[in-house]
Amino acid sequence: MAHFEVYKDNAGEWRWRLRASGNHEIIADSAEGYKDKSDCKHGIVLVKEQAPGARVDEE
Repeated sequence: MAHFEVYKDNAGEWRWRLRASGNHEIIADSAEGYKDKSDCKHGIVLVKEQAPGARVDEE
């Protein structure tokens, strides 16, 4: 099963990344750093809430 990792980047900010099951490749990331770890974890919660119903827009 895919899993989220929470880590500190080189600037000392908190970030998350989502890794695929099996090959553990990064399939999504926070794209921004957070000063507080709790804010970073809240970002994960938002992704988990919104992603199941997310649509795919195609051109």
